[in-house]
Amino acid sequence: MKIIKIIVLVTFIAFISCNKKSPREQSAGTIDGIAIAIDYGAPSVKGRVIWGGLEAYGDVWRAGANGNTTISFDKDVIIKGNNLAAGKYGFFIIPNEKGDWTVIFNKENNEWGAYAYKKEEDALRVNVTPSFVNDIQEQLLYSIGDTTINFAWEKARLVISIASK
Repeated sequence: MKIIKIIVLVTFIAFISCNKKSPREQSAGTIDGIAIAIDYGAPSVKGRVIWGGLEAYGDVWRAGANGNTTISFDKDVIIKGNNLAAGKYGFFIIPNEKGDWTVIFNKENNEWGAYAYKKEEDALRVNVTPSFVNDIQEQLLYSIGDTTINFAWEKARLVISIASK
């Protein structure tokens, strides 16, 4: 019995330690009457090379840490001229060394990372032009503006326009 308690305690401590490195965060807001919620693991840069290093160019990335990043819309939306039905989506990004990055809203929203990602489950893919700034955003941050979902990590910034259908 004592061994079981020790195992449970060690497992719990390991779980808490891992989660503190990339804590689960939420961002919520309203754009044009649409309730939006984002749930994500928020990794930190910690002096690492992120783009083209930790996150490879040209590969699907879970847009956060640990479990999938998810985005929920309570009403149908328009993203870069494309319709997307209300619902909860797995959110992925394909960073590219040059040019636009691909932002993906996938019907599967309950996976761990991008390991089980399937392109055929994509509800919508759009290209977004990243910007790069001099300031480092140490911990991944999603925010909801007046008309946009904003992404900031390391020196990369993405702005995704959202409108009601």
